[in-house]
Amino acid sequence: MTMPPGAMKHLLVRPAVPAPLDPNFSPVILAKRQYLKAVAQASGAWDGILGTILKGSFTYLEWALPRADGCARYKLPVFPEGHEDIDASIYLAGVLIQEMIWQRSAKSLLLCGPAKICEALAKDFSVDGKYSFEVTSMPNVCGTPDSPFEVKIVSEAELPEAKDTPQVCGKSANGCRLAFDLGKSDIKTVAVKDEEIMPIPGCWTFQACRSRTFQVTNPDPDYHFKAVTAALKLAKEKLPKVDAVGGSATGTLGANNEATWCDIFPNVPPAVYKQKVVDIFQRIAKDVAGDVPLKVINDGEVTALAAVQKLGGKGNIMGISMGSSEGAGYANAQGNLMGWINELCYVKLDMNPEAPTDPWTKGAHTGMSHMYLGQRGATKLAAKAGVKVPANYVYPHPEMCTIKHENHAQCLKLIQKAMEDPAVRPQVEQLYVTMGVYLGYALAQYCEFYSIDHVMILGRVSKGAGGDIMLNTAKKVLETEFPEYASMQFHTADDHFKAVGQCIAAAALPTLP
Repeated sequence: MTMPPGAMKHLLVRPAVPAPLDPNFSPVILAKRQYLKAVAQASGAWDGILGTILKGSFTYLEWALPRADGCARYKLPVFPEGHEDIDASIYLAGVLIQEMIWQRSAKSLLLCGPAKICEALAKDFSVDGKYSFEVTSMPNVCGTPDSPFEVKIVSEAELPEAKDTPQVCGKSANGCRLAFDLGKSDIKTVAVKDEEIMPIPGCWTFQACRSRTFQVTNPDPDYHFKAVTAALKLAKEKLPKVDAVGGSATGTLGANNEATWCDIFPNVPPAVYKQKVVDIFQRIAKDVAGDVPLKVINDGEVTALAAVQKLGGKGNIMGISMGSSEGAGYANAQGNLMGWINELCYVKLDMNPEAPTDPWTKGAHTGMSHMYLGQRGATKLAAKAGVKVPANYVYPHPEMCTIKHENHAQCLKLIQKAMEDPAVRPQVEQLYVTMGVYLGYALAQYCEFYSIDHVMILGRVSKGAGGDIMLNTAKKVLETEFPEYASMQFHTADDHFKAVGQCIAAAALPTLP
């Protein structure tokens, strides 16, 4: 996406804690703060002596993002019409609207404010606009593929009020339960009997290097069905019966466990998806366990619930799983979900106009979070960190720029192995420092919309000594640039829980009669 001059002037900011292997990293959170200062100065609401924004006569852009069970609202100060840098307001508003769409989902966008800004954004959020990926994705995400995403310019009185619908999920794995966690590289399964995890040696994970592969890019949903049922049936052998089935999957899930929009089926044709994927989890559970309670939710949400369990019921928790992509979820002060989709992997973290793009948006966007906080954040830096990898693993080799995850999973193993080599470890550590910088500024950005007291980091990227370096660097970022968030407590777990924690939490999701 081309960055106009006014946006480059106000939205490119060097972080105080630099990313050693990504010197041009330009955090969105710093861009937003610098922009607000510039607008305050232009509006006569900036106190140069105190260095603070005063209450003044601002021009505002407001928007609403209605969804089936709620509505997101925001109010952004903008440069007045006629100002030479108004394109900075348009650019940042687009980024923030995109961010809120992937936080909450939306069936439409309602805009209220200066005509020039509203008209520009209406064009950007059209089928042929800058944010066509969001516009074409949201009907599927919301489970209404036949209802196009609408954009309207309205009066302030026509903007609906903000609304959320918190959701309560089960947190106790009593009885005999099966659960699965579907990532983009593997299937994990677990059998639980009265809160106790039943050991299934060799059956936790099916990866390319194990006895059974799981290729999410396979276009045949029958392949996915057979792979998941086979994994669950192996786990089932450890239980005398099955009382319930819980599940975790990427994407959005319906109230009745429908696979509304799941990117673990990226190559399934739309007509086939509607016929064989929407009800796939219901069919899997019935095939394995019969008519028992079933609950499947987003993998990031399960990460948050895993953190609630691990931390003894504490709330205001952000869970982040750094695996094939970034899975994120949030539990409020009561330990309940907010009813948001939290697909933060599609949120922009880096304003650098030369930041990497990703294969999902097909070049439409740069600086998206799944290129920073999932395994691709590490693998794109591997060669820079001195890790010896095959030529086709050196980013941006074409084989590293597809939706397939296998090469990235293997490359991450080489990175982790290099951390064990004293000769190259100091250089490889810089990769994890860079990842920690990404994480620190991302958490500060998330704090704009989430009240976070605790953050739980899971996923294969966080394993080992490198994960410790990453978390310590993220803490340094908060202490250095965001002291208001420095009290945030970081949590992790042993490597086994990092790998299967989501699956364990998923087992508790269904409530028994």
